[in-house]
Amino acid sequence: MSISVFDLFKVGIGPSSSHTVGPMRAASMFAHALESDGVLARTHRVRAELFGSLGATGHGHGSVKAVVLGLAGHVPEEVDPAIAEPTVARVEETGLLRLLDKQPVSFAPGTETGGAADGADAPDIVLHRDKRLEFHSNAMVFEARDRDGRLLASRTYYSVGGGFVLDEDAAHGPRIVQDRTPVRYPFTTAEELLAHTRATGLPISSVMMANELSWRSEEGVRSGLLHIWSVMQECVRAGCAAEGTLPGGLKVRRRAASLKARLDAAQDSAETDSLYAMEWVTLYALAVNEQNAAGGRVVTAPTNGAAGIVPAVLHYFARFARGADADGIVRFLLTAAAVGVLFKENASISGAEVGCQGEVGSACSMAAAGLAEVLGGTPEQVENAAEIGIEHNLGLTCDPVGGLVQIPCIERNAVAALKAITAARMAVHGDGLHHVSLDKAIKAMRETGADMKDKYKETARGGLALNVVEC
Repeated sequence: MSISVFDLFKVGIGPSSSHTVGPMRAASMFAHALESDGVLARTHRVRAELFGSLGATGHGHGSVKAVVLGLAGHVPEEVDPAIAEPTVARVEETGLLRLLDKQPVSFAPGTETGGAADGADAPDIVLHRDKRLEFHSNAMVFEARDRDGRLLASRTYYSVGGGFVLDEDAAHGPRIVQDRTPVRYPFTTAEELLAHTRATGLPISSVMMANELSWRSEEGVRSGLLHIWSVMQECVRAGCAAEGTLPGGLKVRRRAASLKARLDAAQDSAETDSLYAMEWVTLYALAVNEQNAAGGRVVTAPTNGAAGIVPAVLHYFARFARGADADGIVRFLLTAAAVGVLFKENASISGAEVGCQGEVGSACSMAAAGLAEVLGGTPEQVENAAEIGIEHNLGLTCDPVGGLVQIPCIERNAVAALKAITAARMAVHGDGLHHVSLDKAIKAMRETGADMKDKYKETARGGLALNVVEC
């Protein structure tokens, strides 16, 4: 299997890669399947059932909105966040949805929890809070019927983390994108990755770049990654400019704008405040995750819930590291993606599957690796940085209060970004030798996730989600 850097870093909208980006992509895939199968013009009604974590937190994570947008033909990387709410409101008001902006169908997006009865008055999106399908917690079943109620098509999809979507044909295969493109330096473990660096003398970023050339030119890779960086920068700028409270009912106040104003005012004391740079890292992470929580445009890195960590550390490098340039940005992202491949291949980046250790933990590890490389670390030091990043996130639960990607998610990104910087600097100051390998740490993360109770896996039924009273 082959995973590209652009599989791990994708432009989308908030608040969740698994619960917003994935369902939008799945709904779009279903609508396009109706067209390719020649039944789109006969479709009179469609229905979507969301199971497991999707059903439990679908409202707070924007899954209902995502399904409507996907059926209408929108895709995460291109949809304008500003049209999302008006589009859903128009469908609710008219009871009509145009599949792929072509075929009008009756559609009532008002959801029902549990097993909704069939019939003309039944809602067309059903959230199953207490039911899950066997393959993965984030499962969706779509149906299309003709004017007489006859079933035209039914398809099951799984949102397996980071915006990756698998259909039912992949239910008995690996939980990664089925891309068998041959690459120059194939690897599925950190040990194999390091073996390539030892045999070639190349840094990890160059090994990853060589593999990316299987899909596109070097200039295409560079321009694509610099575009990803520009989206990250714009997300930070937007987050630093926005004020008020976040949507969803918790009335969480945005903090990025006021923090930026204080940091701008304190520039004269920057040389005497040893933590001045770290305050900016906190700001960058808060800005991204506040935008994500508001449904804004973000880069999944590798997920939306952990979208602030890589951008925050990358901003730290660009602003505070000597000699930082566009080449360093590209090398950072390539190295981070190489580590992300290891998590995707050997464990999971889905909070619904392994808890937040799979999201924030993997992002912290990726960011630590990227920073270690551009700070001059050897491949062994980079691997050490990645291991430190995940080792100290093992067991991290996914317990969003109210099912919203706000508490503790926003602050958790800021803390993990600082942790990634510490991990990178600690590794670069060492010799690369350490007792726990990255492969063993990833294996421990997978096993910990398997042992973790479902209430701590993005269901909003345990941890802070259970113990914090919603206001």
